[in-house]
Amino acid sequence: MKQQTEYLEDLKEIRSIMERSAKFISLNGISGIFIGIIALIGAAGAYIYSNGNFAETETRSYLTAVSTHKISDLIQFYMIDAICTLASAVIISILLTIRKARKNNLPIWDKTCKLLLINMMIPLAVGGIFCLMLIYHGFFVLVAPATLLFYGLALYNASKYTLTGIKYLGISEIILGLASTLFLGYGFYFWVIGFGFLHIIYGIIYYFTCESNH
Repeated sequence: MKQQTEYLEDLKEIRSIMERSAKFISLNGISGIFIGIIALIGAAGAYIYSNGNFAETETRSYLTAVSTHKISDLIQFYMIDAICTLASAVIISILLTIRKARKNNLPIWDKTCKLLLINMMIPLAVGGIFCLMLIYHGFFVLVAPATLLFYGLALYNASKYTLTGIKYLGISEIILGLASTLFLGYGFYFWVIGFGFLHIIYGIIYYFTCESNH
């Protein structure tokens, strides 16, 4: 009986080692929470700059009623705000991931990490180009749904190389992106839910279910 128990323990250990080698497990809940908070800060800045008129600024009727100079200012501010928000989120996420990897003596830049990034970056790159084309042609109302959809697809596509929770976050983003197409003109609020609150909720759940005991 003792031998059987030992064999089971060995099998569990082997399985754990295989999972660690096949999946990138250095992601953490704290980074998810920080990403969500940064997204909310960026959204707050955009909200204040536009005086809360997102339902109007996303529609053609509003954009044709204001001057070309005003449109240019809006687009420029939104682009700068989005780039700063993204850069801050990526930097903090990388730093926290490296910190966790070093703490647990795990590799950072290995084959699994490269596959994770490749599978995530392809949908993100395509989505980014697609959104730029939407902006170029004046379809601002579709930008928020498109960002949520492509981001969700990127997370889902990369989830096979990391922990399961990322897959469900990706599915949630996809559903939210599809839902936002039913309420055109209110994409900003869906964006806040998707990039802000969903990340915070995911981070809290992941932290208390996977990290709090370690």
